[in-house]
Amino acid sequence: MSDTGFAPFTATVDKTNRMLHEIEEAFGWPRERRNQSYAALRGVLHALRDRLTVQEAAHLGAQLPMLVRGIYYEGWRPAEVPIKMHHDEFVDRVRHDFVYDADVDEVVRTVSNVLRAHITEGEWEDVKASMPKDLAGVLP
Repeated sequence: MSDTGFAPFTATVDKTNRMLHEIEEAFGWPRERRNQSYAALRGVLHALRDRLTVQEAAHLGAQLPMLVRGIYYEGWRPAEVPIKMHHDEFVDRVRHDFVYDADVDEVVRTVSNVLRAHITEGEWEDVKASMPKDLAGVLP
């Protein structure tokens, strides 16, 4: 637990660390590779956000922990979305942000599983319904 001296900040740091740890655990990465788990989370969040409509992106963002929500919205240009991406374009978008040596399809699946565990079932189903079939099939 990271005590920031302000309960909402402490809670969001803890939730974010838990999400990053879940990614690391799934890949067997040591905590020293926190930059790698952060890049994976950020890459998938940004690709999802840019593929969704503004309204659906806002619904998803509202369910994320405060710190993760900041990562999610960083650099967002709502006037330029949704960007029509199928599976290959989506993976290429994540690969652009995730420069580490790993199977990017597996990164997308793993991070999506972690995200899925932290938002409601209904919201996750809305996210999947917004994706083309070839991409929705990769999401849990």
